[in-house]
Amino acid sequence: MFVILRRFLRAGAALVLIVLLAVGVIYAWPLGLDEGTAYPVSFSEAQARIGRLVDADESDPEVTAECRSQALIHSGRTAKSVLMLHGYTGCPAQMSSLARRFYDQGYNVWVPRAPRQGVTDPKAHAGLTTDELLAYASDSFDLTAGLGDEAGVVGISGGAVLATWLARHRPAARLLTLSPFYAPSAKQAPAWQVKPMIVLYGNRLLPDRYAAGTGFSFFALSQYLRIARNLDGGRSTTLKSIGLVTSEADTYIDLRRATEVAESLGPITRFTLPASWGIGHNIVAPAVLGPRTASLEKTYFELYEGRTVSAVG
Repeated sequence: MFVILRRFLRAGAALVLIVLLAVGVIYAWPLGLDEGTAYPVSFSEAQARIGRLVDADESDPEVTAECRSQALIHSGRTAKSVLMLHGYTGCPAQMSSLARRFYDQGYNVWVPRAPRQGVTDPKAHAGLTTDELLAYASDSFDLTAGLGDEAGVVGISGGAVLATWLARHRPAARLLTLSPFYAPSAKQAPAWQVKPMIVLYGNRLLPDRYAAGTGFSFFALSQYLRIARNLDGGRSTTLKSIGLVTSEADTYIDLRRATEVAESLGPITRFTLPASWGIGHNIVAPAVLGPRTASLEKTYFELYEGRTVSAVG
């Protein structure tokens, strides 16, 4: 009996050791990224390439009509241009109204559709890769930089993660992040679970799962979170303004982390939507903002421009 017990204890100790080693490997797993290369283009080249991308979306039956890439471009190169990046499982329609406000203020605006999103296949986004997302963001910024003398970027949620990555690695002049998904809130996932999730789901070591209620793919979410883990660093040398907008009613993101990342880039101007407004994570779509759309879009534009706005809440 004692022999059997000793064997059982040895087997248990071995199992514990294996688990500890596995945990150690997961937490030591590198999450570094390739910074990529910028390819500056002229206005005419940027306009032509953007035109081809818009045409490709319009002719592709897999891309839904409301989710096609959008370009609002004046007759020539403008003093300022802006790239707008929609959120994960969103599409350019999410940014349409805000894009029009910037265009009416003299900006050339590029709102590209993210890879595997805005299409008829409801699970296509599960195939996203980090390299794919960074190539999309980098190429989109190169084209935007060709449209104006000063180029900046606006992003919401997962798009804000990409926008911040661009602010770290490209000469962006201005940055506005809306509900940035740098880390999930504790209600969504405890902090200690995030890196294991990135490693195990981001590298397809576990079968994919879809979040109840949203249909978010763990594979895809992990790609955005991997990028978000690479956003810390020194202050930006090119940013003239950094705006951050969050909502107290947002149950998806870590609000503390949103502030930390933004402040790591430089001085920020912040605006908070109070919980009493009942606006959660999506703080840009007119269908969600309702009668507050015009006033909030004006606020977002002022923040992007680096002007102080009235505090809320």
